[in-house]
Amino acid sequence: MKKMIPAIVAIALIILILGVAGGEAFFTRFGYSSQHRDLKEYYGLNEDSEVAVVLQNEILDIKGRLMEGICYLSYDDVCSLLTDRFYVNENDGLLIYTTATALRVSRIGDSGYYADARIIPGDDPATYEIDGEYTETGYPVSTYKGDTLYIALDYVKDYADFSYELYTSPARIHLRTEWGSRKVAEVKKKKSAVRYQGGVKSDILKEVSKGEELTILEELENWDKVMTSDAVIGYIEKKHLTDIRDESEDAVHTRIEDEYTSIKKDYTINMAWHAIYATSGNDTFDEYVNGTGTMSIIAPTWFTVSDNNGNYRSFARADYVQKAHERNMEVWAVLDNISISDVSTYEIMSYIGKRQRLIDNLMADVKEYDLDGINLDFELIPTEAVPHYVEFIRELSVACRREGVVLSVDNYPPQGGNNYNLKEQGICVDYVVLMSYDEHWGSGGVAGSVASIGFVEQSIELTEKAVPAEKIINAIPFYTRVWKSKGGEVTSDAIGMVQAEEFISKNNIQTVWDEEACQNYGEKEMGGILYQVWLEDEDSISTKLNIMKKHGVAGVAEWQLGMEDKEIWSTIDKYVKN
Repeated sequence: MKKMIPAIVAIALIILILGVAGGEAFFTRFGYSSQHRDLKEYYGLNEDSEVAVVLQNEILDIKGRLMEGICYLSYDDVCSLLTDRFYVNENDGLLIYTTATALRVSRIGDSGYYADARIIPGDDPATYEIDGEYTETGYPVSTYKGDTLYIALDYVKDYADFSYELYTSPARIHLRTEWGSRKVAEVKKKKSAVRYQGGVKSDILKEVSKGEELTILEELENWDKVMTSDAVIGYIEKKHLTDIRDESEDAVHTRIEDEYTSIKKDYTINMAWHAIYATSGNDTFDEYVNGTGTMSIIAPTWFTVSDNNGNYRSFARADYVQKAHERNMEVWAVLDNISISDVSTYEIMSYIGKRQRLIDNLMADVKEYDLDGINLDFELIPTEAVPHYVEFIRELSVACRREGVVLSVDNYPPQGGNNYNLKEQGICVDYVVLMSYDEHWGSGGVAGSVASIGFVEQSIELTEKAVPAEKIINAIPFYTRVWKSKGGEVTSDAIGMVQAEEFISKNNIQTVWDEEACQNYGEKEMGGILYQVWLEDEDSISTKLNIMKKHGVAGVAEWQLGMEDKEIWSTIDKYVKN
């Protein structure tokens, strides 16, 4: 027996060793990992000042910045996530938020400052100015890091409804812009783990304790996707959760209420542009206005920007306004950028001082001539100038609102996506004027209708996606193009309605109704040249007016007085009165 003891011991040791090895293998295969994942890697943080952003229940692929304890988001991220109303005036080193009644202006930290303006927020980027009153924030409102502009989230909260919580180790914010209800649960074990993925071998993101509340984002078979109270998103075993319930959330309102009031006429608008190219052009008022029936608004092309400093040339005359008012017509004076070619819209619009000079001069003329409104007609604006032009519209709307005069803005049809932020215009201005013509234009090289019915209706429909119908004035043409095609070259002349009829009659051109365009169409080859016309006449205008009535727009505008057949006013009168 004694001789067998060593053998028994050896066998026992072998069994023990095999058991330990087997246990280790079993644990390795089926046991819980205690490995923790690096949270800086998890959130994708590469720099000490970076802040991860969790929006609602999703980790975004963007980063904020933590500077002296204040959390900042980039200007682009503020625009895409919170509000697109902030405007960066780079040439003046200013950050501007324009409300319905005032400008809130602050200097961008560490930027150049060249403002030629009455609005000067001072050198301190922790100060902002509203109507001459200065407020200290205690932190820089905005600052550049490299080429990226960042805005303090606490400053943005006045203009957007959102909440955020900042957490450290590593730095991250939980940003909320939507509220409703959420499913929550409590941890029932003394100690549990939220893991990177749903599996016991997945790395631990955070250890949670009994009673800790988690938000359930997705319910799976054995694991649930959850978010901890400090914005860690991962997976926990379903068996570790208890007291699962739905909770309603209270919406957060941080935004200062800002009501954009608009002037709304209680009648169907009938507006016509009066093209005036010299002061003497005002003398045609009686000739052009006689017989215009229900025309309620006349828009003389009086003001044209004349230099790059915000000045403009004026053909305004007080007696013109007096005559219009005696006929119960309003005068909406036109400001345009068309007639003087060596003026840069970008140079004017990209400096606050130049915009203000333009606005101040306009408001002075509003008072001097007793104007009822301003009609803005800026065209061919280069892409780089568009944000500055939109800011000009905002700032001009504040001045017009204060003076109680109408602000209307002319726009191209938006088919090509070429519009100047129609959504913002629909908020700020009283009327958006849709110039739904020049479907085929003089230098386009293709003959066709100036304003086919499909083009007009599509223009209205696209505009309605951004602007309420009751704010849209649809403009129609009083002109027809006579197209001439020879040897592949296409040219045209724009002529009035009467002249177009005379051209048809004189040259014995037969016309037929073009169902697609809803216009009378005629063509004839003469002297080796193919002449084509899509007529603007009573038939085409009536069809357009019916479409406008269908869409419930605010009214009609006509380009331009003097090109119409006077008989057309009875057709327009029917639309206005009905």
